[in-house]
Formats: sequence, C-alpha cells, structure tokens
Amino acid sequence: MSEDRLAAQEAEVQDAVAAETAAPQAELTLTDEELRALCAEHVCPACPEKAEFDDSRLRQLAELDNTRKRLQREMEEFRKYAAEGVLADLLPVLDNLDLAIEHGGSDPACKNLLLGVEMTRKLFLDALASHGLTTVGCEGEAFTPELHEAVGQEAHPDLAPGHVCKLLKKGYKLRERLLRPAMVMVSGE
Repeated sequence: MSEDRLAAQEAEVQDAVAAETAAPQAELTLTDEELRALCAEHVCPACPEKAEFDDSRLRQLAELDNTRKRLQREMEEFRKYAAEGVLADLLPVLDNLDLAIEHGGSDPACKNLLLGVEMTRKLFLDALASHGLTTVGCEGEAFTPELHEAVGQEAHPDLAPGHVCKLLKKGYKLRERLLRPAMVMVSGE
C-alpha cells in the first residue's frame, strides 16, 4: 500500500474513534452473519491483501478437500487388499493340496483319504474366494505376460502358437491385482 493511502486509513480510524467517544450511541446487537457482512463492506473491500487472502483460503480449502478424498481412496484400497500378504502365504498350501489330489488318485487304497483332501481343498478354496481370490490360467488360452509366466516352449500340433499348452502351476488374483502368475508351457511352431 502506498503511504498516502495508509495515512488516509489511519485518519479514518482516528476520526471514527473520536466520533465514538464524543457521542454515546445506543448499543447494537448484530448476528455473526450481519457482522461479517458489515466487515466485508467497510474493511477495505477492494484491498489487494484481502483478495489475496480470500484466494489463499479457497486454495487451502480445495487442497483440504483433495487430501480428504485421497485419504478416503487410500483407505478403500487398503481395505480391499489388506489380506493380500496372508493369501499369498496360503497359496503354497493350496498347491500342496492340488499335488496330493493329483498324485493320490492313482492308488485305490487312498480313495477315502483323497476324498477328504478334495473336500478340504474345496472348503479352503471357497474361503479364499470369499475374500476375492480367483484362479488364473488354464490350458488352451492365449498366453498373456500379465497373467502367465512362460517356463518353456514346446511344439503342440493341436494348438496355435502362443497358446498355453500345459499348466504347471496355477496363478491367482486378489480382485484385480495379480498375486502370482500361472507358470505355463507355451505352444511353439
């Protein structure tokens, strides 16, 4: 502000104080809204500092709102994938149950035990599925590096090149996030 303008504002304030002390006035009762409106009218409405302060206040309110929204998104993401570490640790258990079923099917003496292992695997898989776990990879589908890990390539006359010809280890996803890619053999030429 220029010195002349500052001197003029000081003179106005001194005149207002002198007028208040010279003549007693009736007491006014104003609501907060009325007081704010009066302040906005009389306290330097065209003042660049006020405009700057208002702009800064609006920017800070917008920043606060953006921060609140970002934190809410992060909390939702955290809740959605909170079980990721535990589920990833349980995948080898599921693999071992699959191996037991695969290798126990050839022995007739293990028929009842195999039935129990299959039921246990189904219950275990249902419990994991209730938390958002899904299997990834099957034979015959097109190879995609986002979902599959190619261990090797072999010629397969029934499949077009670039398709999964053998599933070595199942892959798993937790909702949209890949926990483990499927280990596969890919058909070649």
